[in-house]
Amino acid sequence: MSGNPLVSVIVPCKELDGYARECIEHCKRLGYENYEVVLLPDRPLSKDLGNVKVVPTGPVTPGAKRNIGVANSKGDICAFIDSDAYPRVDWLRNAVMYFNDPGVGVVGGPGLTPQNDSILQKASGYVTSSLMVGGLSRRYKPGKLKEVDDIHSCNFMARRSVIKEAGGWNERYWPGEDTLMCLAIKKAGFKIVQTSDVVVYHHRRPLFTDHLLQVSRFGLHRGFFAREFGGNSLHLTYFAPSIALMMLVLFSVLSTFVEVVTYLVVVALGSYLAASLFSTLLETRDRRVVPVVWAGIMLTHLTYGAYFIAGLIKHELRK
Repeated sequence: MSGNPLVSVIVPCKELDGYARECIEHCKRLGYENYEVVLLPDRPLSKDLGNVKVVPTGPVTPGAKRNIGVANSKGDICAFIDSDAYPRVDWLRNAVMYFNDPGVGVVGGPGLTPQNDSILQKASGYVTSSLMVGGLSRRYKPGKLKEVDDIHSCNFMARRSVIKEAGGWNERYWPGEDTLMCLAIKKAGFKIVQTSDVVVYHHRRPLFTDHLLQVSRFGLHRGFFAREFGGNSLHLTYFAPSIALMMLVLFSVLSTFVEVVTYLVVVALGSYLAASLFSTLLETRDRRVVPVVWAGIMLTHLTYGAYFIAGLIKHELRK
């Protein structure tokens, strides 16, 4: 794809709140010549946003909003960003060049924690970018160019033709609609690349309550998807917290009958605590929040592991 193809920046949201305004203002200042911005709120806006196209959608799922955005846009490339995120000025300019490879269907990059986030939001960011979340940490910090099978929808660019071939965004499930889109795109034979120079800044859910609620939804959907769809939800990393949680319960019960098992449990827990602390110190720049991040990593694993198991055995998920 040569030249400067038209890019449609598609922003689903419920309303024009402070984060959505911030997103739109940054989208207006992108360092790329040929693009349009499409905002998808639930209801019509009373405020004129200039050259931003506003398409009210009603209270539908994010996947449905993105499909409406695609239908009401003209770009050869559709660039999706969440309304609680905002792009770096070179976001589109850097991403477009990767589509010169005709085999590339999707380009994504990290969602970094904004500098103006609160201390507890930054602590949440340290948790998600730590080594203890495995390969998913690449979503939250810079890394090398890599072909992947799953990227997040807050920083997701795809050829319009590829979106159409994949059947559009899944409108039933949220979160996880990005996982199903990536699964369909890989099955269609296209590459998905993630690179550190295609950057958005994504506001975090603060520790502890909001962060863990989000983690619980991710775990529930990933477990359900692993059973129902397989594919990019079958990585060992996704199963690891649940396996560790079940082993902890099992060996804790066995330790009441077999003394040597008690020592194994103590060694395993000690090793886990040490690894979590090391990861915390390695990732956390603000030493004031080290205890919070350390606890956040462990609670994230427990929450995700429990809800992943719930997803595995759940008959169906609510919309």
